[in-house]
Amino acid sequence: MIRLDDVLGYKNLKIFQDSNFFSFSLDSIVLANYTRIRLRDRKIIDFCTGNAVVPLILSQRCSHAIDCVEIQKSLSLLASKSISVNNLNDRISLYNMDVKDFCNISNNQSSYDLVLCNPPYFKNNVNSTKNIVYEKKVARHEILISLEEVIRCAMRILKDNGCFSMVHRTDRLVEIIDLMKKYNLEPKSIKFVYQRVDSPSSLVLIQAQKNGKVGLTVEKPLILYKQDGSISEEYSLIQNEVI
Repeated sequence: MIRLDDVLGYKNLKIFQDSNFFSFSLDSIVLANYTRIRLRDRKIIDFCTGNAVVPLILSQRCSHAIDCVEIQKSLSLLASKSISVNNLNDRISLYNMDVKDFCNISNNQSSYDLVLCNPPYFKNNVNSTKNIVYEKKVARHEILISLEEVIRCAMRILKDNGCFSMVHRTDRLVEIIDLMKKYNLEPKSIKFVYQRVDSPSSLVLIQAQKNGKVGLTVEKPLILYKQDGSISEEYSLIQNEVI
């Protein structure tokens, strides 16, 4: 069932979601709120945009035009409706196509200042358990695009010194850094997300710079819940205010 919801923390933003698919998650909220946008980042794109929650939030954080790419037709239709209901058609451009094909277009290569992505988290192993709903299966597993392909595509369309920002599972961080190094994307900052202060991190936001100098900053972590189970002050801010 399709419904119209508020975007978490942005009561002036509406988003269409389908209960049969994935709703937007904390992952995308972290990516959209904590990604650093430099003054020179005038050309921005979001890979694997889903129903476009990331570009919707980015539209509130900067005044630049934003592109987004989503391969699944059903999700791109939701994204298009969400962009329209917020009167953002003049600022957000949606492409219903494969990220790999988009990045192979010659005019797109080395043309973006900032790339963001909340990609599928799990490898497409033969024996792994997958959801029977196609949209959910593709969103969770690397069926249509792999982690390496995401990183290679980001490198391909970024300008020199452009930045790539990605949210992913912490248990794949070493692999992510190795692949970023392979494609000349130098990790510059990492922010870990924890359910509680005494729990292991399950989510990480990592930002890298194309052909950047070596130098990594580990940012203050985002801890969602206090020891007593109540919501943390910072997580409360994400839910109620603009970061």
